[in-house]
Amino acid sequence: MLPYAMNWADLLLRWLHVIVAIAWIGSSFYFVWLDNSLEKPTDPELKARGVDGELWAVHGGGFYNPQKYRVAPKNLPQHLHWFYWESYSTWLSGFALLCVLYFYHAGIFIVDPRVFAWSSPGYAVAAMLGFLVVGWLVYDGICRVFGQGKNGDLTVGILVAVYVLIAAWLACHLFAGRAAFLIIGAMLGSSMSANVFFWIIPGQRRVVAAMRAGQTPDPMDGKRGKQRSVHNTYFTLPVLFAMLSNHYSFVYDAPNNWMVLVLMMLAGALIRQFFVLKHKGAWKWQYWIVGGGLIMAVAVALAPKPQPSLANAKPITFAQVQHIVQERCLLCHSGAAASKGVRLDSASDIVSHAQAIYQQVVVLKAMPLNNATQMTDLERAEIGQWIKDGAKP
Repeated sequence: MLPYAMNWADLLLRWLHVIVAIAWIGSSFYFVWLDNSLEKPTDPELKARGVDGELWAVHGGGFYNPQKYRVAPKNLPQHLHWFYWESYSTWLSGFALLCVLYFYHAGIFIVDPRVFAWSSPGYAVAAMLGFLVVGWLVYDGICRVFGQGKNGDLTVGILVAVYVLIAAWLACHLFAGRAAFLIIGAMLGSSMSANVFFWIIPGQRRVVAAMRAGQTPDPMDGKRGKQRSVHNTYFTLPVLFAMLSNHYSFVYDAPNNWMVLVLMMLAGALIRQFFVLKHKGAWKWQYWIVGGGLIMAVAVALAPKPQPSLANAKPITFAQVQHIVQERCLLCHSGAAASKGVRLDSASDIVSHAQAIYQQVVVLKAMPLNNATQMTDLERAEIGQWIKDGAKP
């Protein structure tokens, strides 16, 4: 029953993670758009109140007039909505999912002997946790040391990009491709949530406390919080790609997969830059062109090669295929708790899943996962030939 319970934990945590991530990313995108769409007020009364920008909008049958103050309003309202539960819930649900799906099955999902021969799955788990902690410390250190001055944002952007490149290369040489992509996404996602926890919310709390005490808030709190919030918006699309990529083995199992990850994340950041500038009224299509070009280049480079045919024309029998499946696939695809609900422990199951088997085993070579059961190219070719011949039992 434990595997069945873990499948439910995986499903429910994944569901929760997606829901709260939508809430977090949605609010993040909205406020970046709002900041870049505000107009200077012309009403003397608004200026006297300290309003630095406002916007009139219509949505859902109503009219809205959001206003932004330079630091804070002179008379602080008693009720304030704090945007932080979306961030914390996303990180907590994501980390729980990481534990249930990857750490619990570390020997299968994290360790790939073809990449790095860990002496124990526990060491691989510890290394992945290290990526989360060190990733935040390095990123935060870069922001603290180089984030000031006229060209601080550009310097931070370059240094963070270099660090992500190094981290991606290292992860892809330590972990199975699927886990490597995921941990880089989790590393950036953890830094995003840590920005909220360590910088954005504490700065906002200090501003509120100063206002409550009748003191002048420190404008640096708002400036630092804004800086980290902007970083978060550029991390968003790269993180989303890294998280979604674990469903597409042709990406994470590709040769030089670290380069694939870096280029796709760069494309995401460039496309996000286009939209950030668009909100300011500047249509810089070159960001879309370069980002789209990178995606196309990666897609062409990863295009599957034609599958070799068997040397002899002798038909492959179902008995041969069933023997291969029993040897290489039943470790994960048997019984009620079969991975992804795909059972291959009967003749009818194998026949009914023939096309999926062909795609995952022959074309993409994604299964067995990390080739844990050492399926040979000859065996893949035999399965492919049997399916091409009609997949007859």
